[in-house]
Amino acid sequence: MRDLNFRPKAFLFDLNGTMINDMEYHTLAWYSIMTEDLGADLDYASVKKEMYGKNHEVLERVFGKDKFSPEEVEQLSVEKEKRYQAGYLPHLALIAGLDDFLARAKAAQIPMAIGSAAIPFNIDFVIDGLNIRHYLDAIVSADDVQMSKPDPETFLKAAAALGVAPDDCLVFEDAPKGVESALNAGMPCMVLTTTHAAEEFKGYSNILGYITDYNDAKLNLLF
Repeated sequence: MRDLNFRPKAFLFDLNGTMINDMEYHTLAWYSIMTEDLGADLDYASVKKEMYGKNHEVLERVFGKDKFSPEEVEQLSVEKEKRYQAGYLPHLALIAGLDDFLARAKAAQIPMAIGSAAIPFNIDFVIDGLNIRHYLDAIVSADDVQMSKPDPETFLKAAAALGVAPDDCLVFEDAPKGVESALNAGMPCMVLTTTHAAEEFKGYSNILGYITDYNDAKLNLLF
């Protein structure tokens, strides 16, 4: 784990599980489609392990590369997002303390970006539903990259969009693959333990610390 004596020049946020605590609803949507619609013999825990990357990558990991046509992948992806949004909408909320943290960073003139494997349809659903677009200086979505996390492309593009060097950025992530992506980009990372326990992140040298939400006092050291 890295020393917390670090003053970032930019904050980069993953979205799902990091700004909002919604990963259960993504998993439930995929679980419903995979088991009920597609007849896969999977339990919830097995589906949860695949909850990273783009939708077509999730389907390929579970069913194999050539199981579905591009048209079928698109149809399944649209249906999954509809079920996710319908399930999560009544619970749509920022993780505790994040509203104040965003306001504080904005006041301190620290640029902020989202770097997420989510599609724009879901990113817009969240940031406009919560009215936080004015805090963000850049958004990198699944549509903006060729390689998903743990490839560093997402976070490197976010840093470039902000005009900040990678090692001056701090990434907020909730998943091991996301932390690995930040590591590959040369960026330190703060881990939200919303989706995975701290012991699941062993071996990553770029972690500054672990927080359950944005009320954690250690975040005061970033300003």
